Amino acid sequence: MEWREQSCVSCDEAYLEAQRWIEAVTKKKFGNNDFRSALENGVLLCDLINKIKPGIIKRVNRLPTPIAGLDNLNVFLKACGKLGLKEAQLFHPGDLQDLSTRVTVKHQETNRRLKNVLITIYWLGRRAQCDRFYDGPYLNFKAFEGLLGTASALFYFRG
Repeated sequence: MEWREQSCVSCDEAYLEAQRWIEAVTKKKFGNNDFRSALENGVLLCDLINKIKPGIIKRVNRLPTPIAGLDNLNVFLKACGKLGLKEAQLFHPGDLQDLSTRVTVKHQETNRRLKNVLITIYWLGRRAQCDRFYDGPYLNFKAFEGLLGTASALFYFRG
């Protein structure tokens, strides 16, 4: 199997595991939304981190506007920092932006941005497992091995 195909398969495993874990922890489903669409407004991510560390986010903005979504993503990322994730382990809020209508954006760029999100979820899952007060579902780290091995070995060694 070619390296690109293999890394794509590895990412598929990571996407499925990230979705399974987020749904298990929050007890909310992605529904018909794809990975990016389900997370772009930040509500599920805020709910996720509040399940890991209750009360770390005081208010989740549930308005259906892009500004509310951006606010939620920034609050989520700040909460990740409070839990000890380093800046290099965090995605950028723009990584969940819908780029499908932009003609100039290549498919690889969208994949790169979503891999950044997966990496943050991986590190959040590791942090949750280390928290002695967290007793929720665990993330299967093996599903992320291909992603970390091909996309960002740098993040792995910084942790």
